[in-house]
Amino acid sequence: MKSSRGAILVLCLLVVGLFCFSSPVLAQAKPIELTYSIFFPAPHAQAVLAGEWAKEIEKRTNGQVKITMYYGGTLTPSNQCYDGVVNGLSDIGLSVMAYTRGRFPLSEVLDLPLGFKSGMVATKVANAYVKKMQPKELADTQVMYLHAHGPGLLHTKEPIAKLEDLKGMKISCQGLAAKIVEALGGVPVALPMQDRYDALQKGVAEAGLFPLEALKGWKLAEVVKSTVYNYSSSYSTGFFVVMNKDKWAALPPNIQKVFEAVNGEYIEKAGQTWDKADEVGRTFAVEKGIKFIELSKEESARWAEKVKPLLDGYVKAMKEKGLPGEETLKFCQEEMKKLQK
Repeated sequence: MKSSRGAILVLCLLVVGLFCFSSPVLAQAKPIELTYSIFFPAPHAQAVLAGEWAKEIEKRTNGQVKITMYYGGTLTPSNQCYDGVVNGLSDIGLSVMAYTRGRFPLSEVLDLPLGFKSGMVATKVANAYVKKMQPKELADTQVMYLHAHGPGLLHTKEPIAKLEDLKGMKISCQGLAAKIVEALGGVPVALPMQDRYDALQKGVAEAGLFPLEALKGWKLAEVVKSTVYNYSSSYSTGFFVVMNKDKWAALPPNIQKVFEAVNGEYIEKAGQTWDKADEVGRTFAVEKGIKFIELSKEESARWAEKVKPLLDGYVKAMKEKGLPGEETLKFCQEEMKKLQK
């Protein structure tokens, strides 16, 4: 009798097992759900691109990964985004390194006036830097990829012709750009982008340092009259896209490979997106009658010489922290030159 009951039990288990494996609904594992905190508002070009990245991950994993987007800093504020990922408040995060001053010392190289001429070049240099230097400041997350905006240029209410014209000029800026303003002889007026329009319109500022995309995105072409192609002293800003370390480790190897493949493709897309935004800004500025000023080779060299102490200061500051600032700066400069040939 016992033998008969045992046989029946085994048979039942086999039937259940066969049913489970033959039923696609029951056999399918529950999707891996991840949260993505991004400080950009949803309409921003980079926010749209981040959403496309998430959809591409979902597509290539056949729905095994689902990513929920939280735009506009609704999950974590921009200056808390990175630590929010570290602490598990979000699984993935995108924000600006410079918004958390001192948190990413070695990576400040990306914000220096290196002379970037495009967002594509700045973005490629940023990712080459991470791959080469493996900065410890990013080791507590899994880096997806970095990107960086197009060159931060000088936009003025009155046309200028030479470096001396900047002396005493009130120039709106933020972050490290304030040091660039001082180095060029101007007076920094620290303002976030949303306050630049009023400041320029009311004369609180006479000029501003920002990328071309802001001429359209923030309508600043309505309150300035000229743009200087001061590439020899132009800067960029580094953005990170990172994942919580434990979440990454918990992903199956085949899923990790999908992320790595998509990340590699989106480095290029991020750079293209920044450059497209700059072109849109330039077109808008032309429509508004903005004058574009090209500096001579000799004048460009003068501007570069003025900001050089900022590069030297970075190397010195990193040395004091025991970080390879000199090697990092040299590597980024060489990468930039190769890409801008």
